[in-house]
Amino acid sequence: MSIASDPFDFQQLSVAERILLVERIWDSIAAEEPLLPLTSAQKEELDRRLEAYRQSPDRGSSWEEVRTRLRAKK
Repeated sequence: MSIASDPFDFQQLSVAERILLVERIWDSIAAEEPLLPLTSAQKEELDRRLEAYRQSPDRGSSWEEVRTRLRAKK
């Protein structure tokens, strides 16, 4: 399949729908591919975020809250 010749106009989808489509595509790739190694910068950023979460676990939003906000913006 050639993506360049795909006649589907993705602009017909809302931004939220396109994000959900990308998530589904990413999940299908992640299910098939072995884990990619993290760079040291990525590992440091994940460690920083984990520590911030540990310091303030109630700060921020759950995935359900974020998804609800995204879907409400349709």
